[in-house]
Amino acid sequence: MSFRELLDTPFALIQANIAALAGVGFAALALVEVGVLGLIAAGSAMTDDSDGSVAVATILATLVGVWVLRFVLRGFTTALGVGTVTGAPLRWSAALGRIGANFGPLLAFSLLYTVTGVLLTVSGCAFGITLPFALWWLSYLRAGRFVALPVQFIEGGGHAVAVSRSKLLTSGMVGPTAGLWLVQRLLMGLTAVPLLGIPLYLSDFTGTHRWAVLTLITSAILLITAFGEVSESATRVVCYIDKRCRREGLDIRVPRTMQ
Repeated sequence: MSFRELLDTPFALIQANIAALAGVGFAALALVEVGVLGLIAAGSAMTDDSDGSVAVATILATLVGVWVLRFVLRGFTTALGVGTVTGAPLRWSAALGRIGANFGPLLAFSLLYTVTGVLLTVSGCAFGITLPFALWWLSYLRAGRFVALPVQFIEGGGHAVAVSRSKLLTSGMVGPTAGLWLVQRLLMGLTAVPLLGIPLYLSDFTGTHRWAVLTLITSAILLITAFGEVSESATRVVCYIDKRCRREGLDIRVPRTMQ
């Protein structure tokens, strides 16, 4: 596939599973939002309920909510995607079951994904001028492991085996894959701008009460997170198929008489 096709095709994969993704996605978002508000309320109750303490509780609770939402949608979208591309579409319940079956590798992938992202981004921001280099390095780290989850869901073998297999499939194509990851980040940033306008619009009806504002802001952040994770996970599945076709001729059909 061309670079443009790798950007466009994931949305066809999303469209093929739009009902399941929308239903489970919004349900997960609603549950996580309730959890986030609960953590904020608990943090506020344990402190002096000052604006500063509520702000800290909001940031921490939102970060936890974002991680949990990404974890669920990452596994769910990958399961639906690999089912579609392998010719065995899954129902939403079966896709959720695949998360449980691959819980350990999915958890290991998500934890390492978060740790490397946070460490490199923070170190880049700490020195300011080094941030572009940190993002460049991060994009290459992401590229090597980009198809690890589709490998795990289709081929199995555990996290370490999936990462090793991912590096093999992406070898020689790490640069374009890193560029794809960076372009996706840019597009998601542009998409986030109108989504952030939703809470500002709704605040005209809800007013500026603390809990109304907190609910709108955290919901908008979770909505952007959900959209970004679904898009990225679908792209992983498409890239997995593309790289197997390039390296292993997955799309070549051998006549039975020649087998």
